Amino acid sequence: MKWSILIGRPFGVEVRLHLTFLLLLAFFGWRGWDASHTVQGALSSVLFQSLIFGCVLLHEFGHVLMARRFGIRTRDVTLLPIGGVARMDSTGETPRQELLIALAGPAVNVVIAGLAFAWLLLFPARTPQFDTTALNAPLPLALLVVNLFLVGFNLIPAFPMDGGRVLRAILSWRGDRVRATRIAAAIGKGIALLFGAVVLLGMAGLIPIQQPFLLFIALFVWIGASQEADAVATTSILQGVTVRDAMMTQFRIAEPFHSLREMSEWLLAGDQQDFPVVAQGDVVGILPREDFLRALAASGPDTLVKDAMRRDFNLAAPEEDIETVLRRAQSKEGSVLTIPVVQGGVLVGMVTPENVGEFVMVKAAMKTGR
Repeated sequence: MKWSILIGRPFGVEVRLHLTFLLLLAFFGWRGWDASHTVQGALSSVLFQSLIFGCVLLHEFGHVLMARRFGIRTRDVTLLPIGGVARMDSTGETPRQELLIALAGPAVNVVIAGLAFAWLLLFPARTPQFDTTALNAPLPLALLVVNLFLVGFNLIPAFPMDGGRVLRAILSWRGDRVRATRIAAAIGKGIALLFGAVVLLGMAGLIPIQQPFLLFIALFVWIGASQEADAVATTSILQGVTVRDAMMTQFRIAEPFHSLREMSEWLLAGDQQDFPVVAQGDVVGILPREDFLRALAASGPDTLVKDAMRRDFNLAAPEEDIETVLRRAQSKEGSVLTIPVVQGGVLVGMVTPENVGEFVMVKAAMKTGR
């Protein structure tokens, strides 16, 4: 999401536009020019695509506002060439919440399609056909068709589409969420294989379908299903795990007046990447590897740790739930994910993404072994 610009904050949620989206608009502008050889044709094509993504944005805010009803925060919504992405803290704490949040987006498109249909009934269009190539489709008919397509596409029962979450919510209503996710992910992968087979058969001339874009959708669905299954499996392993269970207890401690030259020797000597900075027994900062390398390149090896360290960081207690601690660290954009663990004012451990990942892998291997 780095190549995105802020375009507004409706309902207090940042809406960002990925710069590659402008390339998409330029492409459709060229298509409009190629079809009509007029500036008006090019502008009409760009406007039509902008309206489509306006519908996509409204779809995402259906999810956002429904999630807000359940106290779930949305970090931002980003418009990409492939659609909209709403980054929420959770997709729902219960199957009912997940079902309602997932259905809220398509429901918005149903409402837009209904309004477009009413528009057609009240003001019949002179041009009855839907022809985007010639750029003469009536606007209400175009909106009707596009929103019905968005409803159908998003309700495909496969992650990361809304239909995959609807399926999981139904499967987990009275059962295990992890098992429900595995089933939904397997169905999603099956659909991805089906899409891929359709593309290959079409290319071979065995069926009268020529849709190479389905191959991209198949890859998108396969990756989304795999990631969702892995994420839920990880969450299930971390349930009930405390910081004390997962923290690392052997690590090196930096001091504010250490030089980056010394830190480079430590970095090369072991596998520790981030260093807590302690002064007079108190944790006063964190020196992540990225910040260390940036300062080393900009200021040289004689730079002091205190001039390169991060002072905005999270602390955790050993008895805290590890999921709560990780969620707190991820709630703030750009925050350090390495967390010092303090008990009675004394640094007793560290929680890092790598350490938690290794903990999950070990527990998963032990579970498989049993």
